Amino acid sequence: MATIQLTKIVAPSLWGWLGDRTGQRVRLVRFGAITGSLFFAGVFLEPGFYGLLLVMLVFTFFWNAILPLYEVITLRVLGAHKDKYGKVRLWGSVGFIGAVALVGAMLEWLPIQYLPWLLLPVFAGIAVSAFLVPSERGERKIEAPKGSLKSIVTHPAVLTFFLMNFLLQVSHGAYYTFFSIHLEQHGYGKLSIGLLWSLGVIAEIVLFMVMHRLLRTLSVRQIVLGALVLTMIRWALIAELTSLVPVLVFAQLLHAVSYGVLHAVSVQYIQGYFGEHHHGQGQALYSGLTFGAGGALGAWLSGFLVDGYSTSAAFWGGSAAMVVAIVVTWRGLRPPPSG
Repeated sequence: MATIQLTKIVAPSLWGWLGDRTGQRVRLVRFGAITGSLFFAGVFLEPGFYGLLLVMLVFTFFWNAILPLYEVITLRVLGAHKDKYGKVRLWGSVGFIGAVALVGAMLEWLPIQYLPWLLLPVFAGIAVSAFLVPSERGERKIEAPKGSLKSIVTHPAVLTFFLMNFLLQVSHGAYYTFFSIHLEQHGYGKLSIGLLWSLGVIAEIVLFMVMHRLLRTLSVRQIVLGALVLTMIRWALIAELTSLVPVLVFAQLLHAVSYGVLHAVSVQYIQGYFGEHHHGQGQALYSGLTFGAGGALGAWLSGFLVDGYSTSAAFWGGSAAMVVAIVVTWRGLRPPPSG
């Protein structure tokens, strides 16, 4: 399972570079969807530990290429209506809830060995849907960019942006790794845990529906700092007040802020700073450095805190990471160029 995070650090940068270099992002998405699905079929060979490790490495190398490229395609299609990004992105959250509900229900009466068979139609559907996205006629090799990628990445505001998101994902390490265990330790049953996870995603969906209004009324700096403060409070509430159901429900509703708000802002932030020529690589760096490296480090560090202290300590660690993120953001974050 760690290979998912490993290839998420490396693969998006390569595919983002190819997308920017060739301009053929839709074709790359199709290639990644088909090739990734074919390599996933290797699980049916029952190849043993090292064989399965190889299957996962190759499969996720292609699979992790799809989402960053799709983000770029989506924003290009939206054009001047980038504030409507949330209304498109919410369908990913709807799909997540649908998959959890449907596959979870089917596994109640099917052995877990059938899981790969349940996933194949999903992969096939993604591959087919990729062919429903038209390739733009003008989508050809882009002219030489104005300014190098290095000059963009080393810009103080961009460095602040990446560090902020890195720390944000470090803070999520305890949540994605130990939240269910934490709830079990406080007496919550499997149904309650599933509902609480779903509540967070539902809050995220609602947020994506109204995000365009938020962007019109508040500045990027105000939105980001407010979201970071609420995320810090969220981890503290989960750490100390888990047994109080209303408080825990409120903490899960804050998932709309800790993920939804910050992701929607970040995707547009990247487009503003990296522009047309480096957009794919910027999106890839965002995916790799934050969700990949930040998420992996957060999970690893939270494991030490759980092993040495408790699951509550891991969430306090996430809250501490957010304190650092707030200071970094307050000092260095600047709004992205418009357009």
